[in-house]
Amino acid sequence: MNFSRDQITTSTTEDLLTTASRHLGGILSLAFDHTEAHSALIVYDQRCALAQILAEAYQRCLPRAVAIDFDASSPEAIWTAIDELKVSDLVVLVQSTSFRLEKFRLRVELFKRGMQVIEHPHLSRMLPDQAACYIDSLAYDPGYLRSTGKALKLAIDTAGRALVSGGGEELLFSAGFEDAKLNVGDYREMKNAGGQFPIGEVFTESLDLAAVNGRVQIFAFGGRDFRVKQPASLITLRIEQGQVVESLNSTPEFDEVLATIRADEGGVVWVRELGFGLNRAFTRDRIVDDVGTYERMCGVHLSLGAKHSTYAKPNFKRDSGRHHVDVFVVADSVLLDAQEVYRDGSWQLG
Repeated sequence: MNFSRDQITTSTTEDLLTTASRHLGGILSLAFDHTEAHSALIVYDQRCALAQILAEAYQRCLPRAVAIDFDASSPEAIWTAIDELKVSDLVVLVQSTSFRLEKFRLRVELFKRGMQVIEHPHLSRMLPDQAACYIDSLAYDPGYLRSTGKALKLAIDTAGRALVSGGGEELLFSAGFEDAKLNVGDYREMKNAGGQFPIGEVFTESLDLAAVNGRVQIFAFGGRDFRVKQPASLITLRIEQGQVVESLNSTPEFDEVLATIRADEGGVVWVRELGFGLNRAFTRDRIVDDVGTYERMCGVHLSLGAKHSTYAKPNFKRDSGRHHVDVFVVADSVLLDAQEVYRDGSWQLG
């Protein structure tokens, strides 16, 4: 494969390939228990250097897999390759953007067929100098992710309240939580095996959306282009009865995000998801531009807007909201009831 390196040097590319191959090998063996007893298909593109590196790394890890360049192949050829797979076979999707074949979102269609799926979407949103950070985030540590994730889920599911503290501000969730969902690479009790990588997250939301009150500082947010935006100064959100009622020290770009949500969703901005990221490759200072990737950041994020397909609420039709905007929280401490589960950048469970 000929790399268009986009400012990535030859020596760095080989280093990244070596590291990526090691981390992806860990995912394949530890998260998916993949062996040669199951076939594998790699569908990739070459539109950015990171996609090229991951595609080559997967081919090194899966030398017997069929590899198809999405842009150089017809939809019919790709469907033919998929049709030859069996239940529990593996499909890897390495995408600079997001692959679609006609009306189908590929991952959804593959899950319907009972296949295992590893998806790397929107790789072109990562800047060239973010490639090493992204590849570091693919290191799979089941001892940490599974034990911390499960302990955190148990603490969430049994908690009556949570307090997120940071930068002198506090945000209180006072009504308990929805059943927490895990994204830690343990698929043994799940209907679908796989999903979007990198992984490392536990998320929930308040049982009563109106039972969220206080103030919180954010250091980054998802822009309308789905890229992470970092304001020059921290923005403080004042939240009353589950809605953002004021943004202090805001920016025109963040004001536009809030205005768009209000215009499309009845004049209010709801706080829905409470997300706890576990991926230690991403921190407040080590950021990648794709917001769907960065939300695994080791820390706390919230979603703004009524959209959340996981949890149904009275007066909220599932998938009826139009907006789900991640904002990344300054968190020095997280208490679930009286238990401090997060302190100074690290989870205290597991």
